[in-house]
Amino acid sequence: MYVTLQPCCIHGRTPPCTEAILNAGIQHLVVGTEDPNPRVAGRGIEILRNQGVEVTTGVLEGICEDLNLLFNHWMRAKSPLLAAKVATTLDGAIATRTGHSQWITGESARQDVMLWRRLFPAIGVGSGTALTDNPKLTSRIPSEPTHCPIRFVFDNRQRTLESAIHLHTDEFSEKTVLITTETPRVHEYSSQIWQLPADENGNPCMQAFRHKCADEGILGVYLEGGSEFLNSLLKNQVLDYLFAYRAPKILADSQSKPAFSGRVTDYLDQALSLHRVHHANFGDDQLLRGFFQNS
Repeated sequence: MYVTLQPCCIHGRTPPCTEAILNAGIQHLVVGTEDPNPRVAGRGIEILRNQGVEVTTGVLEGICEDLNLLFNHWMRAKSPLLAAKVATTLDGAIATRTGHSQWITGESARQDVMLWRRLFPAIGVGSGTALTDNPKLTSRIPSEPTHCPIRFVFDNRQRTLESAIHLHTDEFSEKTVLITTETPRVHEYSSQIWQLPADENGNPCMQAFRHKCADEGILGVYLEGGSEFLNSLLKNQVLDYLFAYRAPKILADSQSKPAFSGRVTDYLDQALSLHRVHHANFGDDQLLRGFFQNS
């Protein structure tokens, strides 16, 4: 028997997997990764070995670890995975000087984004992008029903409530949650509102947002948006993970919109770094994704 995650040995919504394996008479089990849940970690393997089952561990461990990205982070950090997505040119721009950005990457890379939108339980976007691009933030895959995760709009001044954007008016509007520090205004939409404490700059405190997501059982949030939103996330050091798509295009314009800015970096060892990095190609575009070094 081959499994990506070690068999559980506790009673939950279903009986322990270890009991099913023993009852089935399986003699050899191959395991990709151990379960990071402290109630399970290693115990199921030990139980099976004590009952005479040969257990081989660590096979394709890195790949199997990645298959359970959100669950593993939740178990280890007791916190949702906050991941940012960005698409840039080779010289790091996310838009031209006029703000034109559709499309930097090709269709294949954009379809990969749709898959990640389906895997994350929630998506987040800043109010600027919500008003400028009027995104749906749904996962649209050919031949599959449209999927809508929870949709967070970071809109401290509640400007989006004055505009009939998709997020507040479409058939999934009840899955939209507006994030603000201000007292919620009366509005006609079915969107929910989370009023959070303010940080030192008067914006919604991202640590409070993280705790609220944890309380709601939201294992991860896929954060999309413009440079202002992304850079505020970097400045506050709340990001755990980054999806960086890159297209073979060069703007070579100092007035183009950079993906990241606002830090003072004198030496390369002061740069933000990613680890446990994965690479993928989508046509001519590339994806580099990984954890920030402090995660």
